[in-house]
Amino acid sequence: MPVKIAVLKETRPNERRVALVPAVADKLAKLGAELHMQSEAGLAVKLPDTAFKNVTFAANPQGLVSDADIVVSVQPPSLDVVNAMKEGAILISFIYAHKEVELTKLLRDKKITTFAMELVPRITRAQAMDALSSQAALAGYYGALLGATSIARMMPMTTFATGSIRPGTVLVMGVGVAGLSAIATARRIGAKVEGYDVRPEVKEQVESLGAKFIDTGVDARGAGGYARELTQEEKDKIASVVTKHIQAADIIITTAAIPGRPSPKLINKAQIDGMKSGAVIIDLAAEGGGNTEYTVPGETVSAGQVTIVAPLNVPSLLGEHASELYAKNQYNLMELFIKDKAISIDWNDEVLAKSALTHAGEIKNEAAKKAVEA
Repeated sequence: MPVKIAVLKETRPNERRVALVPAVADKLAKLGAELHMQSEAGLAVKLPDTAFKNVTFAANPQGLVSDADIVVSVQPPSLDVVNAMKEGAILISFIYAHKEVELTKLLRDKKITTFAMELVPRITRAQAMDALSSQAALAGYYGALLGATSIARMMPMTTFATGSIRPGTVLVMGVGVAGLSAIATARRIGAKVEGYDVRPEVKEQVESLGAKFIDTGVDARGAGGYARELTQEEKDKIASVVTKHIQAADIIITTAAIPGRPSPKLINKAQIDGMKSGAVIIDLAAEGGGNTEYTVPGETVSAGQVTIVAPLNVPSLLGEHASELYAKNQYNLMELFIKDKAISIDWNDEVLAKSALTHAGEIKNEAAKKAVEA
């Protein structure tokens, strides 16, 4: 029997992505999968049902998933959908268990094997499955362009008959995937760019993109590629160095987010109050509360003459390419356990083991288990 895969239509507000695109549907069909998709799931990215070959469509999500071996989505599915899934089925989606406690408990109790895309380990072998990184790269690109179009000045140095305009200064705070993408994009549009991160090892990456790295002398490397918690003394030392760069910037793009935890506050009110008139902050970490003390997630606010823009679900704003990359991430993950037209999960595989949120009636991820079962 072929592996039956069901693709859900996204129903959460302002979600424009879809978990399957035609090119990936063709590849899954070659793996021996039988594809079923909720009607009009791709319309948000201008993909009508007719764009998909080898796919059967159904309107009702519960009926769609009831006999599916694998269910895929972008955002966490509803409780009704999970209740309709058969015991032992596989779900592949972003979940964020700390925000979805009831859903995670239901996935556990239904004995669903859940591969949470945010749990894919950040190791070399898993790069092709790393949806956090693919979506973050898009967010960084969008953030740089949003900053450039939110400020009343040009970015590149330009010479006119009346004289020259100096290049705009962009400060990127948090140099992970999103930050590097923002730096590269800001450089392409002619800005003078600086990058700051508490992890000194990213200095070479920042400089390779033509930007200047701000070195504070504090090493805050933590587990999993993320920054650790800082002491107050370290925070004060960083602030003394970074503040002058904050106050000189035309645009600041902040990207510091830690899955499962609130976004760290990188910029306080006093620092923003001292920024130049007309400056703009693009806070790409608004999902976790934001990186500034003035941030209001999902809104644009003014603090004196400074504007703070805090968009939510930024990758979805580039839904076409975000869907394409996400669908490829999921395909590369499924390729690990769809063998000879059947499901065969090797739990000794580090990628699969670490990506698993629930399996066989247990919550497998320890951090999620503490959050859900506390």
